Amino acid sequence: MALVLGVDSSTQACKVVVVDAETGAVVRSGRAPHPDGTSVDPEAWWSALTAAIEASGGLDDVTAWAIGGQQHGMVALDASGAVIRDALLWNDTRSAEAAADLVAEFGAQELAERTNVVPVASFTISKLRWLRDHEPENAARVAAVALPHDWLTWRLRGYGPAGAESAPLGPALDQLVTDRSDASGTGYWSPTTGGYDRELLIAALGHDVLLPRVLGADESVEDASGRRVGPGAGDNAAAALGLGAGPGDVVVSIGTSGTVFAVSAEPSADPSGIISGFASADGHFLPLVCTLNAARVLDVTAALLGVDHDELSRLALSASAGAAGLSLVPYFEGERTPNLPDATATLSGMTLASTTRENLARAAVEGMLSGLRAGLDALREAGVPLRRALLIGGGAQSEAVREIAPQVFGIPVEVPAAGEYVALGAARQAAALL
Repeated sequence: MALVLGVDSSTQACKVVVVDAETGAVVRSGRAPHPDGTSVDPEAWWSALTAAIEASGGLDDVTAWAIGGQQHGMVALDASGAVIRDALLWNDTRSAEAAADLVAEFGAQELAERTNVVPVASFTISKLRWLRDHEPENAARVAAVALPHDWLTWRLRGYGPAGAESAPLGPALDQLVTDRSDASGTGYWSPTTGGYDRELLIAALGHDVLLPRVLGADESVEDASGRRVGPGAGDNAAAALGLGAGPGDVVVSIGTSGTVFAVSAEPSADPSGIISGFASADGHFLPLVCTLNAARVLDVTAALLGVDHDELSRLALSASAGAAGLSLVPYFEGERTPNLPDATATLSGMTLASTTRENLARAAVEGMLSGLRAGLDALREAGVPLRRALLIGGGAQSEAVREIAPQVFGIPVEVPAAGEYVALGAARQAAALL
């Protein structure tokens, strides 16, 4: 039995699955937490990855592996391979002004045509501009820029900062690799041309640097022990692989962020910035709409009401559709779609009749799902066929979410069995190498 290993290095934790390459059955697994925050030392991810692999039984009997991970995070490396500063994560909004500056300089239409995305605070290009403007000494030291899954792949292959015991192959920055899906979330790589846009990179950071080599869907490299290593993927693209999503399927993932994405044969270039025209992990394209406010909307509402998630569902389902006019716009952490990084949440329609625990619970669920419905509508307007929604993520475990989603989305909704689909997608990619 050939075994492969898949990783999901997410915002909150590192999850590892070891899978039978032929059947896809999970043989064993491991998990380790990540620290909270929107700015994190990547060494914490490395510690979590090694702990999760150890908890899953190790790599000794594994023949291939691949890593899926959170997109957009900025890992800035100096010439010695050392991390220069904490990585700014996708949900760090301090670079909102930097993104606006880039759009003002180049124009949304031109940026969409060149990279299939329009910069917002989430994207790597915006974080690099912020670094140039606010930490010029750090910016000047940057010799290479990696994304979280690129950096972890590099480290697990045996590379790393000079002198590190865990990096026997040393700081070979030219060994950094990435994949199409994660590269497409930087803002300086084009899914249409398959190349980096160096002019945009320099406009952001102030100088050119080494960037990871972008591997094709069926390409691989090796680690220090000779195992095959897949290109990995951004978390959403890896989840699509794990789910086996195909044309007509739209994946709605309700986690820390909310994402709506579909596999498409054609690239998308939306100058409004609502749709990010990402690449998929299988050689196609992955038009995606993202919201910052998803499962945490349910968390904060449950905490406010002093109930657990099961009771929150019961309360929501005991209220009628529309929550008697009570409406929650759940921008608790600003918002990415629409691009309102400084927005706050708003509860409206409060009357003596509508202001009940049941209606508040219903308004929270409907408000969160309505934000995701806006993503579905944007994909429809772009001509992406949507016949079925696959609902995944922690929020999909809510009975109220599962029951209310078809009403809000207007298409059939299926909820696959709970699973680590990002890690499973990475494992499926690794199995294909064999």
